[in-house]
Amino acid sequence: MPDAFTVLWTHDVCHALRRTGRVGERPPVAFSGVHTSLPAWSGAQPGDEVYAVHVNRCVVHVVSRMRIVDRERGECCGTAPAGWNEPAFPEHGDWSMLGAGGCGAEPVHVEATPVRFDVPIPGDLLGELTWRNRRGRTRGLKHVADGRLERAISLQGFYRLTPESADHLAQLVDSAAG
Repeated sequence: MPDAFTVLWTHDVCHALRRTGRVGERPPVAFSGVHTSLPAWSGAQPGDEVYAVHVNRCVVHVVSRMRIVDRERGECCGTAPAGWNEPAFPEHGDWSMLGAGGCGAEPVHVEATPVRFDVPIPGDLLGELTWRNRRGRTRGLKHVADGRLERAISLQGFYRLTPESADHLAQLVDSAAG
């Protein structure tokens, strides 16, 4: 059974998505990295789902659901740079805000829902979401009060959802698409 993960897209990333007209479009790629400036998509394999989330004014939104197709550099990425001052993934320039310039960035090709900022996670569900680590230990979000996320620190990174929480987010995304 495939796993599901969350990744936090920052205000800068989401601002760039809006500014460049990517709202309503489906990202074909995201990027994983080895440096803390870019979340490492550790443990994610083809077939797994990743929920890109964004926090705006204490409300968590699902921005896109992405199913991983592969994690290899393909022809669609363009020619690898010959020098440090050349773009790492020239053919994915339209989506570079998703981390193409990050330290040690690697492409993750995805099939995704359109980017949108109008799918809030209801406050009662926000307090019930849980993630699990490789050892099977689970945790919820910290800093949730009255159905609002007061600090996003426990969302920063790339985390594996429990199957129940993945089902809740899938239902949320599917009902919003309907």
